[in-house]
Amino acid sequence: MHFLVKLFPEITIKSAPVRKRFIRHLRENLKELFKGLEFPVTVTRDWDKIDVLSERNDAQAKAQVAEILSNTPGIAHFSLVHSFPLVDEEDVFQKTKSIWGDALKGKTFCVRIKRQGDHDFTSTDMERYVGGGLNQHTEAAGVRLKDPDITVRLEIKRNQVHVIEEQTPGLGGFPLGSQEPVLSLISGGFDSTVSSYLTIKRGIRTHFCFFNLGGRAHEVGVKEVAYYLWKKYGASHRVMFVTVPFEDVVAEILEKVENSQMGVVLKRMMLRAATQVAKEMEIPALVTGEAVAQVSSQTLTNLTVIDSVTDTLVLRPLITMDKGDIINTARKIGTEDFAAAMPEYCGVISRKPTTRAQEEKVSAEEGNFDFAVLDRAIETRRMVGIDQVIDDLEPEVQVEVQEQVQARQVVIDVRHPDEEELKPLQLEGIDVLKIPFYRLSNEFSRLDAGTEYLLYCEKGIMSQLHAANLKDAGYQNLGVYRPAK
Repeated sequence: MHFLVKLFPEITIKSAPVRKRFIRHLRENLKELFKGLEFPVTVTRDWDKIDVLSERNDAQAKAQVAEILSNTPGIAHFSLVHSFPLVDEEDVFQKTKSIWGDALKGKTFCVRIKRQGDHDFTSTDMERYVGGGLNQHTEAAGVRLKDPDITVRLEIKRNQVHVIEEQTPGLGGFPLGSQEPVLSLISGGFDSTVSSYLTIKRGIRTHFCFFNLGGRAHEVGVKEVAYYLWKKYGASHRVMFVTVPFEDVVAEILEKVENSQMGVVLKRMMLRAATQVAKEMEIPALVTGEAVAQVSSQTLTNLTVIDSVTDTLVLRPLITMDKGDIINTARKIGTEDFAAAMPEYCGVISRKPTTRAQEEKVSAEEGNFDFAVLDRAIETRRMVGIDQVIDDLEPEVQVEVQEQVQARQVVIDVRHPDEEELKPLQLEGIDVLKIPFYRLSNEFSRLDAGTEYLLYCEKGIMSQLHAANLKDAGYQNLGVYRPAK
């Protein structure tokens, strides 16, 4: 198989040294991502494109490579192509016909060619020759230059012809790691997951900081969505997941802070803690999912007072986005179901929250707060690589991992539907249920309590996280299935 990868347009307008650096980043990122496949893939770079090649040419292999390309920042679009040496116009027509001839049956079409190099024909000449040949020697419904059913695309670069079989849009953005890192404050809801995705897409290595307000179940849920974002869009670079226990901080706010100021004070405490974490990790900026006026604490006045506790840059990618647009983006990137299933842990709820916080009044309220509680929360934070979040589980909730499925056991495939569709799990003689992990907590209680279930996912991360969570909730009839490699 051969994919041609085209760069995000903003990369192509950079100066030559910057452009080369970005292309190098993208190539290295793709090489790292393709290491996870079961077959070798070669990645080579050029001034205006990247070539991805493999000897595997079956549909499943193409789908796995295309899945990685479609979710890698820095790519405008990529094309599955058939490449041939340039001979003459007739040869180009014949090669194109061999690929597109059957697909044109009963369809209107046009031919579009991009050409680079010195040739004794123009792009228009070749379009007319190939288009005329296809019109005469296939069962196409005819040529239509405007809004055809099918556009047949070719690229001719010097002495090579690329007949494009399929073109797929990419994420856009910049190659991951080409920008400085950030620390994203993630709660697992729509806003923080979308804002984290947007920074990843922009080429920013995005670490995660979670303030635990709701106990272990909340932490497991947020780890799930953070792991999903990293695995799908940012797995070329290792990032950290930081958990800051904030239950005592919330309790101190509820006891010591006047009701209308609690929301603003909580946000200020989070920024203070995140600033300290970012400083120790040598990260220059924080990211939040706040949007103007979405909730009472997110007025411009309140955000100004909140930001005053830190000198660290605070990025807010969603600041002017409508909630509907945020939810639509969550649906597009695959985090909508996570966010919808995530319990709401508000921490503090004010009866009449202030929308025009005053620095002096907020500071006076914080004068009653015991900052030793905040210091303890920061000191007792836990930090783990996002690819090792399973290691952060408490020992008493670890679950048995099996390499073989025993008789009468049932396997539950907890992978995201997109991942499951790419690599279906088929076990001869074994019942396999498909329950995505973001639905498992609700649906497991409806299953037969007398049956033993084994949770499955490819890397064993999501399956162990959810198995441990269900064990913690009192279910004992489950384990994890992880076949030997």
